[in-house]
Amino acid sequence: MVFKNYYKILDLETSHVSLDEIKVAYRQAAKKYHPDLNVGDSLAEEKIKDINEAYKVLSVPASKRKYDRVWNSKFGKGPKAFSDKSQKGAIFNIFLGNIDNIEKEDKIRRNPIKGENIETEIKVSIYDAFYGLDKQIALKTIEGKSKTYTVKIPRGIRNGEKIRLISQGKPGKNGGKSGDLLIKINIEDDNKFRLKGYDLYTDLLLTPWEAALGTRTTVKTIDDETNVYVPEGIQTGEKIRIPNKGYYANKESRGDLIAEVKIVVPKHLTDKEKNVYKELSKISKFNPRA
Repeated sequence: MVFKNYYKILDLETSHVSLDEIKVAYRQAAKKYHPDLNVGDSLAEEKIKDINEAYKVLSVPASKRKYDRVWNSKFGKGPKAFSDKSQKGAIFNIFLGNIDNIEKEDKIRRNPIKGENIETEIKVSIYDAFYGLDKQIALKTIEGKSKTYTVKIPRGIRNGEKIRLISQGKPGKNGGKSGDLLIKINIEDDNKFRLKGYDLYTDLLLTPWEAALGTRTTVKTIDDETNVYVPEGIQTGEKIRIPNKGYYANKESRGDLIAEVKIVVPKHLTDKEKNVYKELSKISKFNPRA
């Protein structure tokens, strides 16, 4: 479709016309191509549609100014559009649409547009997240090529937190900046520690006699070890909380280390151990099923 010369359609040679002149030109053009005077003429039918369209836009001062502004932005180099007869008969291959939409599209085409962000995610061990590190990752670019990035993972990063690499996303348009690369960090638990919020969980393995009699033992933390008191009669599943030995809550404080008790029965007993257990079974009145 074409961006139509509404002044030419109404047989006006300039845009500097009054509303009355536009009305007179419309009446003359509408009369000339009226369907009753041009029965069966498909060209006349198209002409009358253009005439009505032109009048609808030019008869309202606000839409006329907007139309003139858009037109002159396209054809205003040199003489002003519609300023003389030299425009007559010109062919204009410009997209036709609502004038408001044309102006918006022009602004979009002219204004810098930032490129889209790209999001991905990587896994890091709980130790790497706790201490921080520089991690090399290889990703496919939008061209399908492999590119290596150095991702600085700060100490104590949160699970699910995103690291932003500025301008490493999709390129912008019209001189706009490139988007960013957002990397989501997924912290993986290991066989020693599990992360829940700011607290770290670990297993505290005890022998039956340690659990029954109570004891003092050493528990390994993620960056050290600490001594804990185990009260007598502790049960599997109970927890011992060790303050300030968990994951980083902020730069100054940490969560707790939670030691979950698991009582482990020996699979293989010596003869002497068997005798002790047999003797215990005879003298003990304890029945967990009672």
